[in-house]
Amino acid sequence: MIADIVLPQGATLTWLVIAALVAGLARGFSGFGAGLIFMPLAAMALGMRQAAPLMLLLEFVAILSLVRGAWHVAPRAEVVPLSLGLVLGTPLGILVLANADALALRWGVALVILALLGLLISGWRLRGQHGPAVPVAFGAVGGLLAGIATISGPPAMAYLLGRDLPKQQVRAIFNLYLSAGDILALLGCLAAGLVGPQVIGPLLVTGPLYGFGIWAGSRMFGLASEVTFRRTCYGLIAAAALLSLPIWDGMR
Repeated sequence: MIADIVLPQGATLTWLVIAALVAGLARGFSGFGAGLIFMPLAAMALGMRQAAPLMLLLEFVAILSLVRGAWHVAPRAEVVPLSLGLVLGTPLGILVLANADALALRWGVALVILALLGLLISGWRLRGQHGPAVPVAFGAVGGLLAGIATISGPPAMAYLLGRDLPKQQVRAIFNLYLSAGDILALLGCLAAGLVGPQVIGPLLVTGPLYGFGIWAGSRMFGLASEVTFRRTCYGLIAAAALLSLPIWDGMR
C-alpha cells in the first residue's frame, strides 16, 4: 500500500498548498468557509472524487475538537431534524459523486458554491414558525451537497440564522450538524471506495498546512472587524470558485 502512495507535484501541489492554507485560515478565524474555499481548488487539482474525501479527512479532525462543548449547549429539538435531513440527503450525494461525469461535477460544484455565496451575502433568512419538515428539507439539501462536495453548511446556516436562538446555541447546533455531516459523508465515501491510497499522498501534504492555517486563523481572531473579515472571506470563496472553472484549463 505504501508503494501506491503518490505525493502531489507541480501545479497540483501548488493549488493544494494554496487551498489548504487559505481554507485553514478561514476555518480558524471564522468557523466557516473552509469547504467553499478548499473544494473548488482541490477539485481542479485532483478531481472531485479525490478532493471530496480529502476535505472530509481534513475537516474531521477540526470538527471533533468542537463537539464536546457544542453537545452541552445545543438544543436537541433543533439538532435532530437537521441531522435527519443529512441522513436522507448524503447517500444521494455520494451516489452522484461516484457516478457523475468528473467535468460536469467541477462545473456543478463551482456554480453551486457561487450560488450559495450569493445566498450568504444577500442576508436572506427563513423566518417565522414552521414544522419539522422545513429543517429536515434544509438538512437534506445540505446532505446532498455534503455527499457531492462536503459543503453542507450554507443551507443549515441560512435556516439557523432565521431562528430566534442565542448565538451560542446557533454555533453549537451548527457544529453538531457539521460533525454529523462529515461522519456520514466519510462513511459514504468509504463504502463507495473513494478513500484509498490515492488520497493519502495529498493528505500528507495538506494536513499540516490545514492545521497550521486553523491555528494561525484562531490567533488572528479579533484583529479585524467582523464586517471586514466576512467581506474578505466572501472574496476568497468567490476567487476560489471562479479560478476553479474549467474554462481556465487551457491557460494553466
